[in-house]
Amino acid sequence: MTGGDENGRLVIEGLVADGLAVDRLTIGAGEAWCLIGGNGSGIGPFGELIAGEPIRYHAARLDLPAAAGVLSFKRQQSIFEAELRKDDTDYLGRIDPGTPARAFVPDIERHRHLVDLFALDGVLDRGYRQLSSGQARKLCLVQQLCLGVALLILENPYEGLDQAGCRDLDRVLAGVHRQGIGLLLLVNNRADMPSWCTHLGAFANGTLVIQGQRSSVLAGIEALLAGQRPLFQVSVEELRGERRLDAEKMPGDNLVTLRRGFARYEDIEVFSGLDLTINRGDHTLITGPNGCGKSTLLQMITGDHPLCYVNDLSLFGRRRGSGESIWELKRHMGIVSPDLHRNHRVAGSALAIVVSGLFDSIGLYTRPSPAELQLGRRWLRRLNLAHRAQQSFLRLSYGEQRLILLARALIKTPQLLILDEPTQGLDEANRRALLDFLARLAAEDLATIVYVSHRTDEYRDFFRQRICFEPRHSSSPASDEKPSTEGGGRLTSHGPAL
Repeated sequence: MTGGDENGRLVIEGLVADGLAVDRLTIGAGEAWCLIGGNGSGIGPFGELIAGEPIRYHAARLDLPAAAGVLSFKRQQSIFEAELRKDDTDYLGRIDPGTPARAFVPDIERHRHLVDLFALDGVLDRGYRQLSSGQARKLCLVQQLCLGVALLILENPYEGLDQAGCRDLDRVLAGVHRQGIGLLLLVNNRADMPSWCTHLGAFANGTLVIQGQRSSVLAGIEALLAGQRPLFQVSVEELRGERRLDAEKMPGDNLVTLRRGFARYEDIEVFSGLDLTINRGDHTLITGPNGCGKSTLLQMITGDHPLCYVNDLSLFGRRRGSGESIWELKRHMGIVSPDLHRNHRVAGSALAIVVSGLFDSIGLYTRPSPAELQLGRRWLRRLNLAHRAQQSFLRLSYGEQRLILLARALIKTPQLLILDEPTQGLDEANRRALLDFLARLAAEDLATIVYVSHRTDEYRDFFRQRICFEPRHSSSPASDEKPSTEGGGRLTSHGPAL
């Protein structure tokens, strides 16, 4: 890599890396570029390379700006892992919140407008680990915008943000561009291509195949993306009979009952007064802005939040805290969430992570049988990732990791499928394929689905009920939202969700 350009220019010539080839790319100072590519197109390793990740490559020329800011899922993961290493909870005898959010914003009063714009004022004194995935993403965006960079490189910046957050971010980035700061956005979906970007490009088959001014290349990019084929090609018919014999259905139709549910962090209320019933076939959509408690609610259901023991909560007809084993309950659940994704920091191959779903562990610590390994390989073939079977999970692209975690959740055909923003990192072909698969799964009554999403294009007809977190209309700093049945929300039960 040659010396950085002081003016914010990026120049690449003759670049070759594993799964990536770029003949030439020049991004001028102050230009606004958006590069798009599907999962497996080459955009993943390209993003890692320009973000400074340690990957092998050869290039005749590679000039990155000396003052470049980067926001990526891997950069967020590195912050999260650093915070875990500093966790002194065991020594303090109380929960160590870690580094407060305000420490991530340099000269906070000078940048107060950004803090207010992204509704972060109420969480500045929370530790980074206590933030929702969307709040953490907003915080990292504000941090990068405050650094005075010449080029800002953003990987899927709209992923994980609620709709208002996406609109606010779009306005901010357009303003950054007007100030003469260069922007390079790497996205997987056409809906995430901003209208203000002056230049576009597209990856396919490991190559940057189209690039240029927006007006001259947009039609070609649209045609290229229209021909995308998903990696996720799973047939519901194949899943019949694959349920493990020791994971037969729990008796009864009631899967989840929560009465007057509440959640808080210390003395800060997140939500309260939530009544929820999920019976078999009650496919449930959960919506609402970042930080309103959606993920906390799911963590209570999965047993990954201590509030599950103090709430009036029953799973599969059994009251939590009545002596039941969480592992017995988790045998009947499949889970995908940003939190689960963040916690997969363990060494292990793609195949091992898929098979670990049979044992509900993060990492594989039980020797699987030949039949279990064969089932894991079958799932990798369904994802068109069989060639990645022995590759480290941590070396896969973010989108490939998310597909692997989906296979981990589905491998045992669970009764209760809990999906928190499952399409993060997936291109539109894979999003559509997953949602079509879930629709068939619901129609065949193979699982009951609980699904969190910020994206209106993911609201499908198979959802029977919807929990909608709405503004709490108060001055409380805890959250912008309050759920469902009391104080500003609603729960539409056992009828059309949409």
